[in-house]
Amino acid sequence: MGKGRLEAFSDGVIAIIITIMVLELKVPHGAEFEALAPLLPVFLSYVLSFIYVGIYWNNHHHLIHAVTKTTGGVLWANLHLLFWLSLIPFVTSWIGEHHLAAVPLACYGFVLFMSSFAYLLLVRCLEANNEAVKAALGSDRKGKISMLMYLVGVCLSFVYPLLGFGVYVLVAVIWFLPDRRIESRYKS
Repeated sequence: MGKGRLEAFSDGVIAIIITIMVLELKVPHGAEFEALAPLLPVFLSYVLSFIYVGIYWNNHHHLIHAVTKTTGGVLWANLHLLFWLSLIPFVTSWIGEHHLAAVPLACYGFVLFMSSFAYLLLVRCLEANNEAVKAALGSDRKGKISMLMYLVGVCLSFVYPLLGFGVYVLVAVIWFLPDRRIESRYKS
């Protein structure tokens, strides 16, 4: 089975996710700069989520570029990843609406954790049939550390919500640049 449909479908779903997120941004009720102040939490949560979706899109692209063979298991693992990514607009809107309240923020972190777990499963499915992917990624220490950081962020969200949010920002900073392990091996 070729990888073209998998990549095209994933790109389409990710584009829809971004569209849904931007549609959640509401126009201010005034024409002054002060009218933007109440929208700041919503906008900041949107920016962080946009960066996360961009990180997944970018790394997914590099990952699929290294693939030579896909299987039914890979397709299901990819759908699993897309499912968790599709929940990002919901939790983004929730934390923006409730100004970093503990439960929405913890749920946001849980969705990020599950997205990273789903990505790890996708990688494992791809590694089973693509030695190049396995060689490029190695032990994926960065991915496992990120998952642990998400769990720390979830726990902190209940005690110090701003610190929990800070952990999510830190993980995004760590992943902001594309995963060079694959990119350096497969230049197009």
